Amino acid sequence: MSMVDEPLYPIAVLIDELKNDDIQLRLNSIRRLSTIARALGEERTRKELIPFLSENNDDDDEVLLAMAEELGVFIPYVGGVEHAHVLLPPLETLCTVEETCVRDKAVESLCRIGSQMREGDLVDWFIPLVKRLAAGEWFTARVSSCGLFHIAYPSAPEMLKTELRSIYSQLCQDDMPMVRRSAATNLGKFAATVEPAHLKSDVMSIFEDLTQDDQDSVRLLAVEGCAALGKLLEPQDCVQHILPVIVNFSQDKSWRVRYMVANQLYELCEAVGPEPTRTDLVPAYVRLLRDNEAEVRIAAAGKVTKFCRILSPELAIQHILPCVKELSSDSSQHVRSALASVIMGMAPVLGKDATIEQLLPIFLSLLKDEFPDVRLNIISKLDQVNQVIGIDLLSQSLLPAIVELAEDRHWRVRLAIIEYIPLLASQLGVGFFDDKLGALCMQWLQDKVCTYSILCYVVYSIRDAAANNLKRLAEEFGPEWAMQHIIPQVLDMITNPHYLYRMTILRAVSLLAPVMGSEITCSKLLPVITSAAKDRVPNIKFNVAKVLQSLISIVDQSVVEKTIRPSLVELAEDPDVDVRFFANQALQSIDHVMMSS
Repeated sequence: MSMVDEPLYPIAVLIDELKNDDIQLRLNSIRRLSTIARALGEERTRKELIPFLSENNDDDDEVLLAMAEELGVFIPYVGGVEHAHVLLPPLETLCTVEETCVRDKAVESLCRIGSQMREGDLVDWFIPLVKRLAAGEWFTARVSSCGLFHIAYPSAPEMLKTELRSIYSQLCQDDMPMVRRSAATNLGKFAATVEPAHLKSDVMSIFEDLTQDDQDSVRLLAVEGCAALGKLLEPQDCVQHILPVIVNFSQDKSWRVRYMVANQLYELCEAVGPEPTRTDLVPAYVRLLRDNEAEVRIAAAGKVTKFCRILSPELAIQHILPCVKELSSDSSQHVRSALASVIMGMAPVLGKDATIEQLLPIFLSLLKDEFPDVRLNIISKLDQVNQVIGIDLLSQSLLPAIVELAEDRHWRVRLAIIEYIPLLASQLGVGFFDDKLGALCMQWLQDKVCTYSILCYVVYSIRDAAANNLKRLAEEFGPEWAMQHIIPQVLDMITNPHYLYRMTILRAVSLLAPVMGSEITCSKLLPVITSAAKDRVPNIKFNVAKVLQSLISIVDQSVVEKTIRPSLVELAEDPDVDVRFFANQALQSIDHVMMSS
């Protein structure tokens, strides 16, 4: 091929691969568009590559999606922002395809390009594109157009702005629900670009149309618009226009709309201010907490702490707390779980007295709930209560329940308790911990052994978490405490008849060694490990090799040569192939350390 013809080669490859029957080749070609554009140069990219893409957009959705994504970052390859408009035609076509994800990506790319275009080019090229899509015969074009108005509007002259507001209003009344849904979804972004005078007139009129739509899928999207518009309006306008809509939506016949209100209510409270919240939104929230549909109660329960934070403690106790008590015994386990995940956050809001009198009984009932996720959610947030009522009262009221959960039949609950213990230990202090919880930590190392493989994995997770737990406790209370309370009991378990327990002890030793330091490791831990090298079970022996390898960096070189290397040499001659492999791997580590030093 001659030097003259060489620049033609990339576009020839692209054309060939784009027409190939293999979708992967077509995809690869689209993903190399930037490389091909650089080879062609800016002018030929504008005159040849982009028109070619505009004509060849009848392809698999996966290829079209990749094309829409690539074109969004293509401005540098067509000569910069002054030529950005050449990228609009292929993306405009992609905005009309049937596949939603392709349209969404095309709209995203158009927004990215439009935000970089010059004001004059937006008026000449981008706004006409938006108007064409909005007037499209097929609904897909009109759906896509809704996501572009917030880019087009700010740069438009006054006459065009009036026209754009009118077009958006027509889209909100479109015959197709999909178009109205898209208009409702994008209303907040469009409203943020509209002037305050028109916001109260035109945009609020559009919003009211959407809130009265006969399709619940449109109304629930209008709920999201409530929060967005509430942040744009003055508080008094928000109370006048938004508040009545929300109160009505909280009693909507569709549970999906009420669910959306429950999710958005906290943001709306911030927009309208404290007084309307107290008089109008608190009753609406109480209705949602007592809704007939479990899904609505789940959403409302999940916001209970956030909602209480914007109320006075007196209002929260008077109106919200009775609902919380009802929800704690709700017939739906998912409602109780949602409540349990946030209820601990109410303690700082209500204060010490109300927490002790009102919340503690609810915590205790949820800690004993039959559904494990409820118990888990309470356990994971206990520290929030401790900050309010103090450790003495926490230990008297909740600690017995925690100890009971340490032997829970559901392994995830036991695991959550284990992971919570170090935090609890730091709050309780060393004396209290030794007295109440120390024995539990050793008990978890011997969590039930089973014969079924999946259950063995489960209880391994418990034992492994327990080993990590000991390391964190040693870090919290120091090596001296660990030497007195952990190390002797751990080392005693190395003779346990069940090999899985012995493996857990090896894991615990490998985690404790860095915390305990070289001296204790050499005097107390290393002799136990080397004796375990003579275990009859291969799994124990190759784990010994791994532990010895982890100790190389902790102990002195002399100890490595006198104690660790001989044990590994013996293991390297073991009949079991896995034991030999890990032993040789450890020996190589020793050699590497020696060479580097």
